[in-house]
Amino acid sequence: MQTQIDCFPCFLRQTIIALKQITDDPAVQEPVIREVISLIRDADTSRPPAYTTTFLHRLIRSRMGQDPFMHIKDVYNRLAMGLYPELKDRVRRSRDPLQTAARLAISGNVIDFGIFTSIDIENSIRQALEEHIAVDDYLSFRQDVAGAQEVLYLLDNAGEVVFDRLLIEELLRAGKKVKAVVKGSPVLNDVTASDATQAGLTDLCEIVDNGSDAVGTILEWTSPEFRSRYQSAELIISKGQGNFETLWGNGKETYFLFQSKCEVVSKELGLSPGSMLLKKS
Repeated sequence: MQTQIDCFPCFLRQTIIALKQITDDPAVQEPVIREVISLIRDADTSRPPAYTTTFLHRLIRSRMGQDPFMHIKDVYNRLAMGLYPELKDRVRRSRDPLQTAARLAISGNVIDFGIFTSIDIENSIRQALEEHIAVDDYLSFRQDVAGAQEVLYLLDNAGEVVFDRLLIEELLRAGKKVKAVVKGSPVLNDVTASDATQAGLTDLCEIVDNGSDAVGTILEWTSPEFRSRYQSAELIISKGQGNFETLWGNGKETYFLFQSKCEVVSKELGLSPGSMLLKKS
């Protein structure tokens, strides 16, 4: 994907969302916003939007001296863990636990505070379980999972990681070895090692640090160790819109599970915003 004109106001909106996590003082916000505007002006539109988003969030963390999303990540990890027993029961009682777990993993992708200021988790769960999925390559997904021995699972957001746990548990139950990938350091409300621990993943599977603070997975900015794991991966499950932006068309056997949250990505896909996808590369 390439950056579009419609991405520019979104960059600024993301900046304001991040700053308001820390302060409502315009005198503190304004100098950072002015710097971000300069950064946006020089954005490389030949690259996916995630590149510019990464630069602006690095700037915000540097100027504010803290991770803007640290508190809200903890809040939604705890909220999702409170939902976990009921969601686990839904998976267990369903006719096809793997499909139900995959749909619940997609429903959890609504927890994205780089884009939304409020979310409706219950409605997202209902839509995923009861309504039509816009792109649903589940039959192929089930076959490819059955034929794989190992899965590299690219995590996305805090809170959402608990929904991913449901799918990871089904993969493990099917005898698959799962390696769950976290960010090397904070960016937005993306999953780091501490979030994976809070969601109980460290007791289930291997946790892999990608060595990067980039939005999505920008391979040239990840560690050599992660790139080696990525290139040798038998099957990849990729969560979130940022990973889709940066990894779509990479030639690897990948299933993208996410909700299309913006006009630019939705237009690229030929779908309406809010569409849910389980899409094979």
